[in-house]
Amino acid sequence: MATHAVESGLNTGLFIILLVVGVVALALGVNASDSIGSDFSRLFTGQPTDKALWLLIGGGVSTLAGLIGLARGRR
Repeated sequence: MATHAVESGLNTGLFIILLVVGVVALALGVNASDSIGSDFSRLFTGQPTDKALWLLIGGGVSTLAGLIGLARGRR
């Protein structure tokens, strides 16, 4: 019984970390997409830099995983 409580607490902590990392990555991705380098990339290719795209995609996935994990843990 106590082992389940410890595992549940660890899972909750992991999902909170995923959520926080995801939000930070999203913020960095938005910031990177507004940079001068991203503007030049957008001028020539029509897309922001790869770094900005990966931060936005990774941040979105991490945030979504954290939210889903926390929602499932409350059942």
